[in-house]
Amino acid sequence: MKRVILTAGLALLFGVVIAQQTANDYIVKTKNAKKTAVTEVANVEENEQSEKDEEQDFISENFRFYSLCDWKEGMRFMVIPEKYDMVVKTFHDPSQNGKEVSSMTLRNKIMVYKGHTVASDGHSHINFLCEDNNKSYYYEVPSGSFEDYCYGKMGVPTLAYLGDVDIARDKLMGKRMFTKTTTYRIDTEYNGDGYQEVTVPMNEEVKVTAIGVGTRSFPVKIIVEDAKGNEYYQNVAISNTNSGLREDEFIMDNAKFRFEGSFQLMDALMAVSRDLEDYIGKTVHTKYTTDMVTRGDGKERTLKVARLTTFTIENLLPKRNSDYVTLTLKDTETRRVYFKEVTFKNIDDVPGDIDGHREDYFGYLFAMGEGKARVTSQAARAAIRQGRVILNMTEDEVLMAMGEPNQTVEGNNGRYDWIYNRSGGKLLVVKFDGTGKVVGTSVDRSKATKK
Repeated sequence: MKRVILTAGLALLFGVVIAQQTANDYIVKTKNAKKTAVTEVANVEENEQSEKDEEQDFISENFRFYSLCDWKEGMRFMVIPEKYDMVVKTFHDPSQNGKEVSSMTLRNKIMVYKGHTVASDGHSHINFLCEDNNKSYYYEVPSGSFEDYCYGKMGVPTLAYLGDVDIARDKLMGKRMFTKTTTYRIDTEYNGDGYQEVTVPMNEEVKVTAIGVGTRSFPVKIIVEDAKGNEYYQNVAISNTNSGLREDEFIMDNAKFRFEGSFQLMDALMAVSRDLEDYIGKTVHTKYTTDMVTRGDGKERTLKVARLTTFTIENLLPKRNSDYVTLTLKDTETRRVYFKEVTFKNIDDVPGDIDGHREDYFGYLFAMGEGKARVTSQAARAAIRQGRVILNMTEDEVLMAMGEPNQTVEGNNGRYDWIYNRSGGKLLVVKFDGTGKVVGTSVDRSKATKK
């Protein structure tokens, strides 16, 4: 008979019972967390009320989504209550005639799924065994049958799916990846959930140092370390099992809480050729107005960048199965970071051309060296970094903050407006006096009014 050795992740996939991780093994912290006195929660009163691509292949091959209808006995979850769960209790104790149990008494305890039953009163129960105290609990389906309930997104409140954590540990520990967003977190409390958001460079190479449990919606907490020894983490959803969110809810600020929104596997990238590596650190400037992407606060904006804007190339990341690379560009004056997809392959018809200008070709769009020098005030420079327009800005400063306008409207006495299309059908109107200084701004749903 052949011996089969199973990792924790593979064992989970095949339904094999192996030595289990304890609850404490799943609680991981960045090195910034401060230790404080441990608060005992076991004696809390029961009435307590106050508390695209390789990544996609990697995910689909390793992290299966289980709808509640497909849960299998033995699947493991951790109780991670949120504030709402302090008021609306999740679990009942059958040994106490179905008495509701405070979520705080079960906090960070591991629940093992034991199937579903129908009680004598007709209510459907979703049953669990707590690994930590060997007691049984159940969640009562709010209304209707289990079959009716299990196809929705709600699932069982408070429960973070540990299957994803186990597989992530098996597949990702020690791996090197790149950051795909700029906002991550560091722990501030060793015995609590406090954290601080930190800003890190896009496309930073990092190494996975620990993986534990995050939250119900984003159950996999991935701690990474950069080349300087700084640790930070992101809680991410991978399979979306019991997350309580639909796929279409992972947008805007939630986008970075998908694995592929925060991390890119190094294995997914083709090696950068020596010729392209030589571009890193070089100074270039735009020969034409072009669209570039900026990211911050979990949001992404596309701006029209003026010609003769000077950048330092900070990084190049090839796109898998493509002739394109993503340039990370830092404006040499404002220090603002932009991203632009280009190709170095000199072909006559580059996909994405605008009016035949071949603007995706690096050699067409950029020239080596500096462009036009621009002088900015200290106040304007701070606003430019934030993408804002303030009074007395010059045209150049507005261009650096907002990019090229979508429309210009001439007024009287030399005054004029620059119009920018905004989301939701709104227009940002930047008003200039006859000397080229900003005298005001407004947001309008219609066209600008001439003076």
